[in-house]
Order: sequence, then C-alpha cells, then structure tokens
Amino acid sequence: MNITVVGTGYVGLVTGTCLAETGNDVICIDIDADKIARMKKGEVPIYEPHLDIIFERNINAGRLNFSTSLQDGLDHGEIIFLALPTPEDEDGSADLKYVLGVAQDIGKRITEYKIIVDKSTVPVGTSEKVEAAISQHTSVEFDVVSNPEFLREGFAVDDFLKPERIVIGSSSERAIEKMKKLYNPYVRSGNPIIIMDEKSAELTKYASNAFLATKITFMNEIANYCEKVGADVDKVRIGMGTDSRIGKRFLFPGIGYGGSCFPKDVKALHKSGADLDYDFKILNAVIDVNSKQKLALIPKIKRYFNNDLHGKSIAIWGLAFKPETDDIREAPSLEIINTLLKYNCNISVYDPEAMPNVKQKLGDKISYAESMYDALKNAETLIICTEWSVFRTPDFKKVKDLMKGQSIFDGRNLYDIKDIEKEGFDYISIGR
Repeated sequence: MNITVVGTGYVGLVTGTCLAETGNDVICIDIDADKIARMKKGEVPIYEPHLDIIFERNINAGRLNFSTSLQDGLDHGEIIFLALPTPEDEDGSADLKYVLGVAQDIGKRITEYKIIVDKSTVPVGTSEKVEAAISQHTSVEFDVVSNPEFLREGFAVDDFLKPERIVIGSSSERAIEKMKKLYNPYVRSGNPIIIMDEKSAELTKYASNAFLATKITFMNEIANYCEKVGADVDKVRIGMGTDSRIGKRFLFPGIGYGGSCFPKDVKALHKSGADLDYDFKILNAVIDVNSKQKLALIPKIKRYFNNDLHGKSIAIWGLAFKPETDDIREAPSLEIINTLLKYNCNISVYDPEAMPNVKQKLGDKISYAESMYDALKNAETLIICTEWSVFRTPDFKKVKDLMKGQSIFDGRNLYDIKDIEKEGFDYISIGR
C-alpha cells in the first residue's frame, strides 16, 4: 500500500520504517526541513535499538521517503497516519493543537477518499474533533480511525513487527477492511486485531498506560513500607509475581517512572475525568506518589552525609528514564541532579546514550564523563538512576579505587546486598 506518516518523532518514525519493512511504500512528513534532510541522508534522529538497520535498508530499497510537504503526503498515501505530538498542557490535559492543525490542513487539500489514522495518544473524543476539523473545509469522503500505538521505548521495533495486539477503532467497514489488510502481515502468529468503536480505542491506550503506571507506583509504595518494617521488597516482588493474576512484569520498585508516555497519559486521563466531574482517586495517588518517589534517594543521601551535601562530589550512572533509549523526558535523574545542584554539589554523569540530550538541557552545570569509570574519579558517592546492562556487573575493585568515598545509592536495585557489602561498600537501595 501507499502510506503517509505525518510526524517523524518517536512513534512516527518507528511506524513509517516498520510499515516500509513489510513492503509498503511510505513517505514520512515533517515541517523540520533540517531533520528531513538528515533522514534523506540516512541519519536516524533518535536512538532505538535495531531501527537504524531497517531504516537504512528501506531507504536503499526506495520504500521509505521523506518530505516537508503535506501535499506530497496526501497525493501519495491511501492511509494517512497522524503521529503528532500531544504535549501536556499547563492544566495536565493533552494539547491537540498539532493534531487538529494538520487535520484542518488535510481538509483544505484532500481531493479523494482517504483514511485518516490517529496514531498519537489522544483523549477520548479526539476522532470526532479530527473529523469535524477536516469536514469544515471539504465535502470529499474520508474516514477517521483510532489506532493507538503500544510501543515500548527500547523495544519499539519488535513491538511493531510482532505486536501483542492491534487495536482499530472505527465504525466504517471500508476503513476497517483496509486497516486489517495493512496489519495482517504483523499478526500471522495469531495475535489479535481487535475492532471497536473510536472512543473505546482511544481510552484503551490511556487505560493501559495508567494501569501500568499504577502497578509500578503500588510497588514503590510497598518498597517504602518494606523499609519501615524491615522486609525485602525483592522477595515480596517474587512472591507476588508468581501469582498468575498479578504477573511478574512492572513489579520492580525504584525511583519512579518517567518518559514520554506514563506521566503525560496519567495526567491527561485524570484531567479528562475532572472535566466531566469524575475524580480518578487512584490516579491522584499515582501522580502524587510518583512525584515524591523520584527524589526517594535524596533523604537517604542527606542522612548518610549528616545533612551536609554542600560541595560534595557525586557520580551518577544513568540519565535516560529507562535503558535502551536516549529519552530523558520526565527522567528521575534530572530531578535528582537539579536537587543536588541546589547544594552546590559537583556532579559527574555517564549514560551510554542520553548525555547529549542532558547537555542540551543542563549545559555545563554538570560534567559529562567519557566512560562509566571516568565518572567515578574522586567521587564521594555513586548514584545509580538507570538500569543499563553495562552497570550490572562492574569491576568493583576499580570502582573502589577510583572513588574517594565508599557509598552507592542504587535507585534500581541492581546488586545483591550481601555481595556488594563484601566488596566494602555502604550500599543503600530501594525497599531493602
């Protein structure tokens, strides 16, 4: 099929590239001319494992192309995916200005039947708003479909090519059949294509992310309680996770969730409820607990240094909100760094992928190490914020020789307590 993807952010670029991988002819549209020029040269503007390989392959095959012209996209695509930003507004709601702005532009340019697909995470009722925005400017027939993405950063290519499920929200049989034909190559192993109405599809994405965020937050509350009573949250987690009704995933405690999805989507669902005089009491708690959890290590660090952090030299491993991504949106590491800077701490950081993004945000307020060990030189303590695999089995003798202090504050519970204490470190983690 001929496919157009409007927006080349994280979702749009993965969507366009993976659709090209199964033989579709895809054009990706973006208003950023410099970004389009770089992608035409084969440069992938985001870090996502395995994306670069299929990106290059499909450019070379001529199936993946780029343009700044929406008209090019409309002339090309049978199906037009809207993969546009829906940033958090000041009141916590999702800002639809980009989605509805492009919808208006489509209405002014459309000349034949198209399927317009909301791929962005959007509030319930957005499909109706998109339809109205297009209809303002045209009488040409079209359908609007809600097709939320369920891509995990770090695993997005696998998630797209081998999805657990595909959700299609539409009341148009014509559009449904076209969408099923597009997605059939991705579900040959039998995973379902689930057909529902547009509003239910929109809510499915929000409900899924809000539930996972709640699961993480609940375990962080349990971890905090474990510290009060002397229990070990890792043992509790294993005991809980073997119950098939609960499952093992998303039970790992830490210093809170971040990223582009969970924080924004939980707040947007909460605000959508408030707009209808419905109080999501659970989401109130999730938002509050997660905000506090991001700084859960700070009181521990202050106690360890007898409330004197002024001028301390601190190393930090991990900046991205999770491993296998360079995404620092809502990352706990930034909350921790900004708090430590208030104490005039000297901070040296290392992350395999996210340092350029942090440097754009914080500039020379902190130091950026060339390696994980380089960050440790003369550090009085080490803080671990992201569970990159490279941090799991370090040379602890080397760590100890490089550091001036002997404490490690682990926000992701990477190490066995007994093992790390045998190495001669004061080891403080979460819920243990």
